[in-house]
Amino acid sequence: MKKIGILTGGADCPGLNSVIRAVVRKGMQEGYVVAGIKNGWLGLVENDMRILDIRQTSGILDKGGTILGTSRVNLLDQPDQIQQLSENYKRSGLDALIAVGGEETLKIALKLHQDGHIKVVGVPKSIDNALSGTDYAFGFDTAVNVATECIDRLHTTAESHHRIIVIEVMGRYTGWIALEAGIAGGADEILVPEIPTDLRKICEDVKARHRRGRNFSIIVVSEGASVFGYNKEAVPQGERRRFGYVGEIVAKMIEESTGFETRVSVLGHIQRGGTPTAYDRIIGTQFGVKAVDLIKQEKFGQMVSLRDGKLQSVDIAEAVLTRKKIDMELYELAKVFFAS
Repeated sequence: MKKIGILTGGADCPGLNSVIRAVVRKGMQEGYVVAGIKNGWLGLVENDMRILDIRQTSGILDKGGTILGTSRVNLLDQPDQIQQLSENYKRSGLDALIAVGGEETLKIALKLHQDGHIKVVGVPKSIDNALSGTDYAFGFDTAVNVATECIDRLHTTAESHHRIIVIEVMGRYTGWIALEAGIAGGADEILVPEIPTDLRKICEDVKARHRRGRNFSIIVVSEGASVFGYNKEAVPQGERRRFGYVGEIVAKMIEESTGFETRVSVLGHIQRGGTPTAYDRIIGTQFGVKAVDLIKQEKFGQMVSLRDGKLQSVDIAEAVLTRKKIDMELYELAKVFFAS
């Protein structure tokens, strides 16, 4: 019997367990033994894996997180760990590996595959929806729904207290969560990494709303939003940005410029946790089944992809080549409602 492994790397997100469950069910139907590798790439380095079956994967479809655990381990600059991983992969009798993760996890998978250490198929996971090569990655729909619910709740308290509320959501490099949740939640302004925003204009828009009798505003900000116009404190860019920083800067600028009471709510990891939406459960299940099909067809170095509503596969190299930016047509739609 052939043996396939599955690991979940990088940050957790809702829908991971639906992929694991689907890989186990489909794999067993195809005659494979399925090994679950603990804690992402670290589990393969430490040879920490166990056989998964139907009993162990029953009742996990609605659970957030991952029953395999995860970790952020970058092996690309650790040759000793790569060698240990390669030896464990061969010693364990694995014929192929399914790597479930985002950009970093899949870049590692691609390098290990290209160097001949493993045979791999990728499954895209990204609450930011930032992976090119697929229209959607599981986890994103849940994050948008959680953020939208939070915006709805903050909307009522903002209106009651006549406040400006700045809501910071995840999205270090792309603004998909801010854009879609902002539209769904009726945000008055949406700040994203792809489009530099002058904070002075945001302040003028807020003042204009107040002059029209709209004495509260909801501002949705991606954690990686590109902002300028505030000279008192520079907003750091790139990898070293501290989560929560931009929301504070935007709120401070608005309150100092307008005199209106302003509050900040950083949603943070609440967007990652909890029960996945029905959509994320469905596409997670589809991705898991498709990944086993790709292994059966020996299409290694490929990633499961959802394009135009249909399951496909693309080279992992294509999927991690660039980050997928927001839909500008959707952003133009959102602007119709800015400062209205």
